[in-house]
Amino acid sequence: MIISFIGHGYVGLVTAAVFADLGNTVWVVGRTKEKIANLKKGIMPFYEPGLEEMVKRNMKAGRIKFTLNYKEAVSNAKVVFIAVGTPAKKNGEADLTAVFAAAKSIAENIDKYTVIVTKSTVPPGTNRKVGKIIIQTKKSTALFDIASCPEFLREGTALNDTLHPDRVVIGTESEKAKKILLELHEPIDGKILICNVETAEMIKYASNSLLSTKISFANAMAFLCEKVGADAEQVLEGVGYDKRLGRAFLYPGVGYGGSCFPKDVKALIAIAHDVEYDFKLLKAVDEVNEQASTFFIQKIEKTLKSLNNKTIGILGLAFKPNTDDMREAPSIKIINYLRQKNAKIKAYDPIAMTKAEDMNLNINFCQNAYEAAKSCHALVIVTEWNEFRQLDLSKIKEIMAKPIIFDGRNIYDPKKMKKLGFAYYSVGR
Repeated sequence: MIISFIGHGYVGLVTAAVFADLGNTVWVVGRTKEKIANLKKGIMPFYEPGLEEMVKRNMKAGRIKFTLNYKEAVSNAKVVFIAVGTPAKKNGEADLTAVFAAAKSIAENIDKYTVIVTKSTVPPGTNRKVGKIIIQTKKSTALFDIASCPEFLREGTALNDTLHPDRVVIGTESEKAKKILLELHEPIDGKILICNVETAEMIKYASNSLLSTKISFANAMAFLCEKVGADAEQVLEGVGYDKRLGRAFLYPGVGYGGSCFPKDVKALIAIAHDVEYDFKLLKAVDEVNEQASTFFIQKIEKTLKSLNNKTIGILGLAFKPNTDDMREAPSIKIINYLRQKNAKIKAYDPIAMTKAEDMNLNINFCQNAYEAAKSCHALVIVTEWNEFRQLDLSKIKEIMAKPIIFDGRNIYDPKKMKKLGFAYYSVGR
């Protein structure tokens, strides 16, 4: 099948690569000349394990192609996916400018029956608006149907999540579109849910908001556990043994980040506001997430008493392991506060430093964790990269100015850290 993706971010590029690997001919349309030129050379715009190899393999086979030209990508495609960004506006609403611009450009270039699918995360009613734009813009002879197929991939495991999802959601009222999309997704082994477009649009927001709620609940329990002398990790482990609940996403830390959870929680609050529902639960989820990083920062400042001229090492910059994504990363808030208090910051991340260097954080980037720890008055763990779990802690203690560690991801055993001679501060323990 010939299909096209408008957009080459995480969703567009990963999903395009997977569908190409399944034997389809896939076009990827971008709007930045430099990025498209890099993709044609096999240079990825972001890091995702296994993606570069998959893209290069399918480029060599002629199954994935990159272009700035809508005409060559869209005119022969049976399915066109809109996979552009929907960033949050200041009021929390999703900015749909790129979605509607893509819809107009698609409509100008379709010649025959085409299924136009929105994969971007969009509020209920957006696909209907996309349909209206296409009707107003397309040639009179061009036929189409709209559909919504939200994505559920996680950065760091995006290829596997696309090939082996928990579910594939297809929102459409067209039997013809449904048949085509079922055929396209046949090699993908997730449960299929067929629904109308509004339901499909809402499923993505509901899913991300519930996961965010679990994270914020874990953090709220950590705040309380510290005050009453309980161990949040064991409390949540005990909770997680309940099969109705599970342990996934019930881990305390310094708050969630990335391009989805913060944005989608705020967007669903805004969606509710538009229909006169005060979504107090999600407002609290958002508030607790902000508190998680604030309380962690306060713990650092209270322990060190003064941050002025203190050298602090930061381990981990990306919002989660196995990605270089710095969007809404808790490290940014932590670093900015420490810098405001005149602390000197050294930082190391295995993958994300190139992205971080473009953000003008005014910090010193190090080649490894040991360089970041050297001569520091405190070491702060923000991202739970596996390599940080395997550090030679005796060496870390020896090279630090003071053996103080603030562990925002609870990757070490407090008893072991105390035995090694560290002043060790974690979350909820």
